[in-house]
Amino acid sequence: MFDTMNIDPQIKEILEKSFDEEITKDEALKLMQVKGRELQALIFTADLLREELAGDKVTYIQNWNINFTDICSGTCGFCAFKKDENDKDAYFLEIDEVVRRTKNAADEGAIEVCIQGGLHPDIDAYFYEDILLNVKKEVPNVHIHAFSPMEIFYGSKKAELEVEDTLKMLKKAGLGSMPGTAAEILSDDIRDIICRGKLSTAEWIDVVETAHNTGVPTTCTMMYGHVENINHRIEHLEILRNIQKKTGGFTEFVPLTFMHKNAPIFRSGISSPGTTGADDLRLYAVSRLMFGDLLKNIQASWVKLGFKFAQFCLMSGANDLGGTLGEESISKSAGASYGESTHPSELERAIKDIGRIPARRNTLYTKIGEI
Repeated sequence: MFDTMNIDPQIKEILEKSFDEEITKDEALKLMQVKGRELQALIFTADLLREELAGDKVTYIQNWNINFTDICSGTCGFCAFKKDENDKDAYFLEIDEVVRRTKNAADEGAIEVCIQGGLHPDIDAYFYEDILLNVKKEVPNVHIHAFSPMEIFYGSKKAELEVEDTLKMLKKAGLGSMPGTAAEILSDDIRDIICRGKLSTAEWIDVVETAHNTGVPTTCTMMYGHVENINHRIEHLEILRNIQKKTGGFTEFVPLTFMHKNAPIFRSGISSPGTTGADDLRLYAVSRLMFGDLLKNIQASWVKLGFKFAQFCLMSGANDLGGTLGEESISKSAGASYGESTHPSELERAIKDIGRIPARRNTLYTKIGEI
């Protein structure tokens, strides 16, 4: 395959191996450092493996984001979304307003609402339950994708419940799946710098595995490009891979490139100003090779990347373009400049432009239809 490319024999061997067997952490680390022809070969390999595992359809979902409060007791150094209770522009949506927005979203064609919020000092797991019960009562057919592992951990503690009991309660109330956010980088050394006081790596793993074992699937994510290095990125991917081997509960992997512009850790000189384009392409391609057929869906977040660069990521191993989003505000607060929402036609245009087939999906990828 690579005989005419004049690439390093060791890199060639790893790339060819990736079609038939799992690549190791050390091999992945070598791939995360490639440049020039080797980088081109990595991207090409990831795209071929994507074609083999996921085909030529690029999926997206019609969804809507509802962030019910920006009041948060957390101290994450990368977050520009949070407010304190006494800030004059802080907000907290009543449950009736969450229901109203869900109805509007459904009327606009959304089949999923993603509901998340800050760690408000006065809410707990029973508040999450109330949201679910009220939304499902009024809009029973919408899929509720809600509450990060940090929210579950926090809400459980506030309600004096075990995580497992919280998840069982929320599933019964209508929780369909969870976003696998709050992962950032799964290294306690890094977490101590960027999100001290947040749940630990072990606690994040416990919440996610408990969700999977309770019958609540999740996505998985990585926020990268701040203070970590490529070793941390590979270790993070390996943790996710091991969870997937154990539970099979991840529906997709979503790399989240660090939005530095308004982040406190960047403004104070602690972090780097995000990644380069080559960094992003390497991560998408290596994640495709590391996950193989364990996790077939890798999402290119157009909100973080913009449509033009998301197209490159779709040619570097990704097969999903995310959702229409509706009211996305967390990335916008951090400095993302690619908008809060988009029309399906824009997603379809970007997909068709690279010779792929647009396909609408549901949250769990169990229904995928060509446009």
